[in-house]
Amino acid sequence: MSGIPHDHYEPKSNLAKGVESRLPIIGLLYTTLTAPTPKNLNWMWIWGIVLTFTLVLQIATGVVLVMHYTPHVDMAFASVEHIMRDVNGGHMIRYFHMNGASLFFFAVYIHMFRGLYYGSYKAPREITWIIGMLIYLMMMAAGFMGYVLPWGQMSFHGTAVITGLFGAIPFVGDYLQTLLLGAGAVGQPALNRFFSLHYLLPFIIAGLVIVHIWAFHTTGNNNPTGVEVRRGSKEEAAKDTLPFWPYFVIKDLFALAIILAVFMAVVGFMPNYLGHPDNYIPANALVTPSHIVPEWYYLPFYAILRAFTADVWAVQLVNLLSFGIIDAKFFGVLAMFGAIFVMALAPWLDTSSVRSGRFRPMFKWWFALLVVDFIVLMWAGSRPAEFPYDWISLIGATYWFAYFLIILPILGVIEKPLTPPATIEDDFNAHYGPKDGGSATTSAE
Repeated sequence: MSGIPHDHYEPKSNLAKGVESRLPIIGLLYTTLTAPTPKNLNWMWIWGIVLTFTLVLQIATGVVLVMHYTPHVDMAFASVEHIMRDVNGGHMIRYFHMNGASLFFFAVYIHMFRGLYYGSYKAPREITWIIGMLIYLMMMAAGFMGYVLPWGQMSFHGTAVITGLFGAIPFVGDYLQTLLLGAGAVGQPALNRFFSLHYLLPFIIAGLVIVHIWAFHTTGNNNPTGVEVRRGSKEEAAKDTLPFWPYFVIKDLFALAIILAVFMAVVGFMPNYLGHPDNYIPANALVTPSHIVPEWYYLPFYAILRAFTADVWAVQLVNLLSFGIIDAKFFGVLAMFGAIFVMALAPWLDTSSVRSGRFRPMFKWWFALLVVDFIVLMWAGSRPAEFPYDWISLIGATYWFAYFLIILPILGVIEKPLTPPATIEDDFNAHYGPKDGGSATTSAE
């Protein structure tokens, strides 16, 4: 499964040999659990299991909810209230599903920024990074489709605003918007489509997750130093690695237990904290909420969408050069999707020869500013589209694009990085010390 030398499964009994020769599932599980894993992984490497658990949680709770949900504009809101009031444990199942989406995005953002800091997107893991970005896009689509289903005020009008963005695309916008909604406006055809897609997308995500895991098991895990595991022999690899079981499985399960304790506290004591009160009002096409906002995990890109108004010089210049084809609305759409696209291009925009940000003094400051910028954009996206929030969004959007398109390529040329350790074993010994003066292969215990 990996290029790192390791033990392979050898079935003992005739039954095990027969099964392995026809369906090598036991060998696959054995290889996964015993996979040599860099022994210097820190606590930033626990979010994978959180994401896997949350995906299973979302699928399981979603299957139960769909048994009681009615995808009809006249009954959708009432069916959600039926789940909350009449179905045994329905309110908890729905709260798990609602807040599970927030946990999903919280974990994926930390997972992505960890990859950006430690250079997990660099060769030979570019495809792993791209698959991860596809998973993220599928998550965003699934989350949006699910937000529509309660058919509350914010769901209805938020859907009208977001799907209206497709109408801004020159020449084909109206056709795409009608295709997406199934009609000229948000109504029953749109609810049917979004319900169907919301139910389907998590299974597509699950398939992509399997490919994602397969990809990084093929190339091997990155680690905080960015130094690759020695692959000359099994003995050399053993100095840099530990088996995934039991060391990292127990560590991941311990971290998952702590995170789930916090998650259960949110579900139990403040389940609606991250929601919007307007979504507890039935949808009314004649009454528009005073301030339409998406869920918190879309807010940074929503801020970028709104940042580029008609009075921004860049928008005016592009509008002039395109002979009026690209107006402010379409420019905002391009900026929103472009902000995700430039993040996907990180493997080719980062020109540094050093993988990990731990050994890049200048990079650390620019990256820290990127994290702050993301949080500020999230806050600005939740505020009204007026001064000073529009200016804050514009500055934040400008830095986001500047980081990936200008700062990251230039840093690789002008920065003088520190020298990484020669091996993972050296880094591990520097932090924990060798056991009995020798190789610290088990000092993590």
